[in-house]
Amino acid sequence: MDNRIDAIYGRQSIDKKDSISIESQFEFCRYELKGGEAKEYKDKGYSGKNIERPDFQRLLKDIRAGLIRRVIVYKLDRISRSIVDFAKLMELFKQYNVEFVSCTEKFDTSTPMGRAMLNICIVFAQLERESIQMRVQDAFYSRCAKGYYMRGRAPYGFDTEPIVMDGIKTKRLVENAEMDYAELMYEMYAEPENSYGDITRYFTENEIMVYGKTLKRGFVGQLLRNPVYVQADMDIYEYFKAQGAKIESPPELFTGEFSCYLYQGREGEENILVIAPHKGRIPSSLWLAVQHKLSQNTTFQNGRKCHNTWLAGKIKCGCCGYALASLNAPNGVTYMRCKQRLENKSCQGPGTLTKHDLEKSVYEEMVKKMREFQTLKGSKAEGYNPKLTAARAKLAKIEGEIEKLIDTLTGANPLLLQYANSRIEELDAERQKQLKLVADLTANSVSSSQVDSITGYLSHWEDVSFDDRRRVLDTLVSKVEATRTELAIEWKI
Repeated sequence: MDNRIDAIYGRQSIDKKDSISIESQFEFCRYELKGGEAKEYKDKGYSGKNIERPDFQRLLKDIRAGLIRRVIVYKLDRISRSIVDFAKLMELFKQYNVEFVSCTEKFDTSTPMGRAMLNICIVFAQLERESIQMRVQDAFYSRCAKGYYMRGRAPYGFDTEPIVMDGIKTKRLVENAEMDYAELMYEMYAEPENSYGDITRYFTENEIMVYGKTLKRGFVGQLLRNPVYVQADMDIYEYFKAQGAKIESPPELFTGEFSCYLYQGREGEENILVIAPHKGRIPSSLWLAVQHKLSQNTTFQNGRKCHNTWLAGKIKCGCCGYALASLNAPNGVTYMRCKQRLENKSCQGPGTLTKHDLEKSVYEEMVKKMREFQTLKGSKAEGYNPKLTAARAKLAKIEGEIEKLIDTLTGANPLLLQYANSRIEELDAERQKQLKLVADLTANSVSSSQVDSITGYLSHWEDVSFDDRRRVLDTLVSKVEATRTELAIEWKI
């Protein structure tokens, strides 16, 4: 005598008007019972792309325990939309002699034709799932490209408010009181001597909580990398273009008035950058300085304070590129030694270098470099230069047109090749003129206050504190490579 019981299974991925509820599915399944009893299994909020569903796993466990005689579903795709999963389930049902019944599709799985029709139906169920997934992705990336807010919880320092863009309801970020703390994180990290640890300790000591908890280093890193805080101008446009991002907004919108969203692209594709409808708080210069420091973390940001030389973190061996470490000799002289040579002697070393001589040489080079800027007087100490923005936007358009023309050259006929090459030459000549204009406007936009501030430090170098010397160096210099005979400086200006 077969004492096994019937089982009915229902699944609903989301609640919406055109989807049938689990309760309605069970009503259809009960017609197949003809008044008999059955054990109910249901999974609400789970997709049919796999079988990792709590109640479905409970059903499979009962089947393996020999408790189930028949599994009844409203429709085939309630079980699975995956061909592979469905084939494995049919094998399991056959192994434990379990009958499978779909209320809306009648199959005789005991015949080859019935099994073939069953497989065909599950193929179309998987196709439907993948088509739905593709439509959802297309809609998501379409909304991303238009600048709609497509995140969950608002980033730290923001709330959201409902707005309508192009007739579509969406949300816009608005600053709240916590934005001051977000800005403080940027300002603190921009200081050469500060690390994540310094910021978290400051927040803890001053009892500043983030989402009701103490600030963690990982959170600081994520916040500092998020462009949602920046005033998106042409510097930001060029930065993300260099990073390979797909920039959906035209260059002329990058005026610094609004911020931007960075969305992850489709699998195998670049990220998407688009102008956002909210205003940014962090100036692009500060945001980019922070990104530069973050990118250099592995070379000089190790969470420890340097005390021996203000060149620490910038000074490298001119032979191998590794950092130079300061070592105090018994005679009282501090020498700069290559770390690579100290560790394994794989570098021949830069020769005899003393801290005093290196600091003196770098200082003299900074004084010489600043003389070039002594006569520069910017029209504004702060704010964005509309002429420079327009020039950069035009340059970006020209470069974009050149890239499109180059793309058309593949497989082009001789006539098209001749036209494209001629047009590229014209555009390149325009590009060179625009590059010179951008360079001139950039130089003229250096504010006199910035020049005077750094020059003032350099003029009274002996009275300048260790930390301020580090700040001056970090403002002017990206890297210093030294040997006994040569000094090469990579400037930021």
